[in-house]
Amino acid sequence: MDLEKFRHDVYEVTDRLSENLSSADLPKLNYVRQQLIDMYKKNLVKINHSVLELICASNLIARGYAVEVEKQVSDILVCDIFAKKGDGNTIIEIETGFTPPDHAMDTIDYYAARIMSKIARYSKFCSKFSLATPVIGLVPIPKLFLLPPNARQEPEIRKVQMLCDRYYKNPPIEYDDILNAHLHSIYLINIDKNFAKELDPQGYVDLTGKLLQRSEVEY
Repeated sequence: MDLEKFRHDVYEVTDRLSENLSSADLPKLNYVRQQLIDMYKKNLVKINHSVLELICASNLIARGYAVEVEKQVSDILVCDIFAKKGDGNTIIEIETGFTPPDHAMDTIDYYAARIMSKIARYSKFCSKFSLATPVIGLVPIPKLFLLPPNARQEPEIRKVQMLCDRYYKNPPIEYDDILNAHLHSIYLINIDKNFAKELDPQGYVDLTGKLLQRSEVEY
């Protein structure tokens, strides 16, 4: 653990991001930065993920949100970013595409199941749920989550549930959570340029769909 290096890096990132914020918003970004420093002291965060959180946080702060990072939303869930504005709130989960060595032979299915489980588990704790990823990565978004709940068919829901059950059993992903899950947007994060661009899910799928391989669930 190198606290001074971490502190230097997050200060450098926030200095760059602050150029696009009003002076009134700077304390909000500094608050997020200090949260990350405090968590790093407890060995709870790493610099690469923290940079992504700061960029997303800056985007939300510029739009009038108050932001917290690594916030506990249930007994078992801690979200990457939790933001409030008026009566609404939003959760953003950042995905980098990392899969553990144990899943070297089923990387796509494992990653797809993780995305599905996050949409199903986290979206019920917020009015808007989004995923975020660096521009160098692709997130497999199941077409099921592009449909409103009343248009989702049971066979497709069961297919998603079966794939999730392969990797997530404690606790399992419930049928109703998949049925009612919602995905508001996808953030594409440009780390080098220090900004995040928000896309609607259908637009993201249209942009990336041709580049994704098929697995057990149609992406």
